[in-house]
Amino acid sequence: MQIAIIADLHANLEAALVVFREIDARKPDRILCLGDLTGYNANPNEVVDLIRERNIPTVMGNHDAAVCGLEDPWFFRAAAKRAIEWQMEVLREDNRQWLASLPEQIQFSGSCLGVHGSPSSRDDYIIDWLDAMRQLDYLNGRENVNLCFFGHSHRPSFFSETGNTNMAEPGAVRQISPSNRYFINPGALGQPRDRDPRAAWGLFDAQKMTFEFCRVEYDVETCARKILQAGLPQELARRLYKGK
Repeated sequence: MQIAIIADLHANLEAALVVFREIDARKPDRILCLGDLTGYNANPNEVVDLIRERNIPTVMGNHDAAVCGLEDPWFFRAAAKRAIEWQMEVLREDNRQWLASLPEQIQFSGSCLGVHGSPSSRDDYIIDWLDAMRQLDYLNGRENVNLCFFGHSHRPSFFSETGNTNMAEPGAVRQISPSNRYFINPGALGQPRDRDPRAAWGLFDAQKMTFEFCRVEYDVETCARKILQAGLPQELARRLYKGK
């Protein structure tokens, strides 16, 4: 079974459409979304609609929780907070209710766990190997779970319990051992932060036990222009060109 894994779409319709075209060409058996459909960019309803139309299992991200009123956005940086406040005004009520109903975590394919930030909290960041290892206790007691897929950091990551090498460069295909435990981030579809502006996603092959880090170019200029037309902070548009 092949599972396409996406995360951090952040209302970027241009990136989402291109990534879904790439996913459809690969014909995986399933798609899983690790949250944050909203925030930062200018098409929250359209992106949520895409996920809902495809009936894609999705976990709740921290931006999603804030946009639908489950979290107070006071702790977000100014530009992110402004985008959340704007999206709270434009998000349709049916999409708001759907986001509010999303689960915190999804267990799938027996040994896999999907979260937004970390197994302990959707707001936690896993940036490096030590961050990942601190989360191992939250996998203990979960029957047969040895793979945790996460988002939130906006950085493609591959952390193995037995080593601290990241090994998540674009196009890389990483082998997964059933006797080891891993934390894997496919990267951000809608706002990459690894200095590569291309939209990121990943492909997990549960039979071959591999994970492929995928990147695809999209129309950054149109997405950035929509941000400015919506009256959102210029820095949200500028960072898309730099992937940071």
